[in-house]
Amino acid sequence: MPEPYFELQAVTAYRGRRPVFENLSLRLCTGEHTVILGPNGSGKSSLIKLLSREIYPVVQPGSWLRIFGRDTVNLWALRHRIGLVSPDLQAHYRPGVRGEDVVLSGFFGSVGLGRSQQPSDSQRQRVAELMAQLGLSALAQRPFGELSDGQRRRLLLARALVHDPDVLVLDEPTNGLDLKARHQLLALLRQLAQRGTTLLLVTHQIEAIVPEIRRCVLLRGGQVVGDGAVEELLEAGPLSALFDTPLQVVSVGGFRQVLPAA
Repeated sequence: MPEPYFELQAVTAYRGRRPVFENLSLRLCTGEHTVILGPNGSGKSSLIKLLSREIYPVVQPGSWLRIFGRDTVNLWALRHRIGLVSPDLQAHYRPGVRGEDVVLSGFFGSVGLGRSQQPSDSQRQRVAELMAQLGLSALAQRPFGELSDGQRRRLLLARALVHDPDVLVLDEPTNGLDLKARHQLLALLRQLAQRGTTLLLVTHQIEAIVPEIRRCVLLRGGQVVGDGAVEELLEAGPLSALFDTPLQVVSVGGFRQVLPAA
């Protein structure tokens, strides 16, 4: 049976003094590849911060947030089950951090390696294998600041995979990537989905939705305005309403491209 890994019931949450969610309910399960789709400012990144425990819901009767069925979560244990790739994380790495250390830092939940963090031989072996699988071995000794956005994003993907997590959360993973880097990243995500890693893609870019993703949640103004199969929601009508502009959808090989309506 699929296991719920993220459950929200009537959740209200704030970022600073601003409410980002009011009475939000949502349930996501392992084995179900899902995209959270919405325009900028819809609450997508805030949803990830609820999942990663960077922000917390308001405590009130009839409202709860559960991760893997639990109301309280050990953050260290959570890192073993959920891998995260996000622009915020990428921005926190210093330019001089070596590619290998970016990936190794995933074992410690840190940004780079501190003096007290000494990876074991087995951890180094795991990182070497991951980097080889993802075509990153040549980046092991290169400084993070000298790499392209595509190379940095793939290193962060490797970092997120060091614990072989049940769920991989991707926040706008193709932002800023050129065509080649985007296609390489999407190919890797397809492989992971086919091997059994549950994908949660959070984006405003329809072209980043790989064919393995079958469920679509539409988010606007901090509210779920649609939840169902991609065949139903990734169509001109729902997307035009979501982005408040007339659109048409072209589908090729399981991928979709959105164009202005004629």
